[in-house]
Amino acid sequence: GPDGVITAADVERAAADLAEAGPLEPLRGVRRAMATRMAHAHAEVVPATVSDDADLHAWTDGDVTIRIVRAIVAGCAAEPALNAWYDSQQQGRRLHPKIDLGIAVDTEDGLFVPVLRDVANRAADDLRRGLERMKADILARKIPPEELRGATITLSNFGTLSGRYAAPVVVPPQVAILSTGRITPQVVAVDGRPAVHKVMPLSLTFDHRVVTGGEAARFLAAAIADLERPG
Repeated sequence: GPDGVITAADVERAAADLAEAGPLEPLRGVRRAMATRMAHAHAEVVPATVSDDADLHAWTDGDVTIRIVRAIVAGCAAEPALNAWYDSQQQGRRLHPKIDLGIAVDTEDGLFVPVLRDVANRAADDLRRGLERMKADILARKIPPEELRGATITLSNFGTLSGRYAAPVVVPPQVAILSTGRITPQVVAVDGRPAVHKVMPLSLTFDHRVVTGGEAARFLAAAIADLERPG
């Protein structure tokens, strides 16, 4: 109405819209926790994202997820500042001597992020067994709460579903999350000539309060260099 006055027609229109939308379903369990964490992250983190592609032409058949884990290890070795926690109250960071990798797992009930511990010092087959065990525990809803805590950096491999690039959410106190898009054949230049190679899109979101753009770019460059190695 005039001057912003709410009229009876406004109320009736809003009620009709809500009735068409169906009843309110309160968020519970994992989805409620996810909503709380995401709201906190949005309110606190100052996010920035850098993206690039990895040319996988040198790959032989192998475990894609474990190769990505290895690339994250290479990135952290090049720039330890991304394997860190930031304390906004004390305005200080904690650099972690080991990499405890959170791996986002999508379920019908919401997002779980179990933590794969000390990934830099474990063999590929051990990492794969750890991943499979965590996924089984999540599907059975038997994963211990302590296995969902303490990640120092996170991986979101959304490309197994769809999508190329993203700006994933950094959940404090972490300062970085790497996301990988769908691997597709693309035309690339090789010695000045066109060729078709498999390419993986990568997006690295970081907390710009504590990580510089240069640090993020060097992390991503090291991860790409590792992904483009043969094997």
